[in-house]
Amino acid sequence: MVDTNNKKQTILIVDDVAENLYTLMNILRDEYTILVATSGAKALALASDQPQPDLILLDIKMPDMNGYEVCDLLKHNPLTQHIPVIFVTVLSDIDDEAKGLYLGSVDYISKPVIPNLLKARIRNHLELKTHRDHLQSLVDHRTYELKLVKEATVEAMGIVAEGRDPETGGHVQRTKAYVRLLAEGLAQLSKFQEVLTPRKIEKMFMAAPLHDIGKVTISDLILLKPGKLTYEEFETMKTHAMAGEETIRKVQGRFTDIPFLGVAEEIAGGHHEKWDGSGYPRGLAGENIPIAARVMALADVYDALISKRSYKGAIDHAEVVEMIKADSGKHFDPDVVDVFLANASKFQEIVDTVLD
Repeated sequence: MVDTNNKKQTILIVDDVAENLYTLMNILRDEYTILVATSGAKALALASDQPQPDLILLDIKMPDMNGYEVCDLLKHNPLTQHIPVIFVTVLSDIDDEAKGLYLGSVDYISKPVIPNLLKARIRNHLELKTHRDHLQSLVDHRTYELKLVKEATVEAMGIVAEGRDPETGGHVQRTKAYVRLLAEGLAQLSKFQEVLTPRKIEKMFMAAPLHDIGKVTISDLILLKPGKLTYEEFETMKTHAMAGEETIRKVQGRFTDIPFLGVAEEIAGGHHEKWDGSGYPRGLAGENIPIAARVMALADVYDALISKRSYKGAIDHAEVVEMIKADSGKHFDPDVVDVFLANASKFQEIVDTVLD
């Protein structure tokens, strides 16, 4: 059994000689859906199109682009590298076969073909592909499950830090969304393109919920105080940045294969730093503040301002936009503010979608 859905699998036959095409088609058309290409360029186009062929029979001696070149391009294209290629050719030298297998083909059949042998080899390779695809599907599903577990765990830790205040339920999810939005916007600027790669942005998105993990060390008497903190209380509150950084650093020391923790450490320790150097805990200024922390700083402040807290009411979005604009070059990185202003309406959409 090759196809578990009782649907004919598709074979792409590539040969520039019409007689060869007809021969192979006549052998296979009762069992398979047949696609035909008479050139390498056409074969590459059909292999990349949907629905893709399940297997390719490829001639070697063709004008413009020979079969070796076609096979090499197929195997270097992520969209087509999974498709089994069988060379069907008049070339019978052992070196020719070795070259074909080196380039990534799964088999090599000399012309003239023996119909039963051709069918048997095709059947075997399609069965192998079916099993391989099934295993890959299981791996992909398991990888996705593990990714969800990791995200859920990180978000749960963030909620533990914030969730002692019943009025901040959506803060973790909203700030994650703000961070991605800002980082993707900054990545469009030439000065950030090498730094804010898609992988770095994903790490920032994953790490954002841990920005206030250090708050677990702060007493509820301070954290939930319904009013302005005293100087001493605020000094205690400020320690959560270093506490969070140190906590993540300890975790990172034990789990060195979790790359986003490095970014999480930067965010936890630096998201209260200010562009002009007046922030805490280290008084860093300008580009000495990690970019992840600069992005988190604006995301965190925006959400704090538009949200109701035990010590304040919610401020209107338009007013918050003006407040952040006025703090460009003071509290916030001007580039981050520019991206925020360009996407202010999307921030409002996130607020409307992710409620407390």
